Amino acid sequence: MVTCVFFHAHPDDEALLTAGTMARLSSEGHRVVLVVATAGEAGLVADGGNPGVLRRAELRSSAALLGCDRLVELGYPDSGLSGSPTGFSAHDPHEVARRLADVLHEEEARMLTSYDPNGGYGHPDHRQVHRVATLAAKLARTPILLEATVDRTWYARGLKAARVAGVKVPPDTGQVYSSSSEITHRVDVRPWLAEKRASMAAHASQASSRGGDTRTLAVLLRLPRPLFRLALGTEWYVRREMLAGSRMTHPLAELC
Repeated sequence: MVTCVFFHAHPDDEALLTAGTMARLSSEGHRVVLVVATAGEAGLVADGGNPGVLRRAELRSSAALLGCDRLVELGYPDSGLSGSPTGFSAHDPHEVARRLADVLHEEEARMLTSYDPNGGYGHPDHRQVHRVATLAAKLARTPILLEATVDRTWYARGLKAARVAGVKVPPDTGQVYSSSSEITHRVDVRPWLAEKRASMAAHASQASSRGGDTRTLAVLLRLPRPLFRLALGTEWYVRREMLAGSRMTHPLAELC
């Protein structure tokens, strides 16, 4: 059994991209550590109040539902989609990487997850997660780095289906997430969809619509169970070898 560290930018990112994998690893006895860079305070919340306080509480609930053994909040300001000059994305990635590497050392982690180079859909904090995790894995000599992503072909088909169903969705620029040829791990998380749905629902402030906006969590949580299973039953990763010549097996090897 090994320790696996999942690094995310904001509360609810873990629910959407890696919750099934986290629940699966936890159920199989691996130690799961969740590290989150910001409180997501720049995001909208459905019922007012202090967004950072509310979203941190939701994050703790989600982590517990997924069986996380440890939650680390780095406490950087949320950059927002426009990229605040004082936000997480503007901090020196080497400084942040040293903090993340400290966690990897403490935990003797054998695997770290981040995002693909574009941060999935281009959010500045997500791109920073990619930069930081790559540096931290090198500093800590963590053997396996997995970039959490989405199969771009699947994503395009999902947008098309949503439009047919009358759901307002962003345009498909073709530049988001990763191509099928890049993806190395397609993890079947269907037996853990109850935990994934519960993790998503824990982020209630992000699962409600306000002012007519369509929220990703709101749309996904309204899917009938067969469609939810189809849409969210797989989680995708791109594996990066951080130690030259490493032949170490890793906890996802048998899942893919």
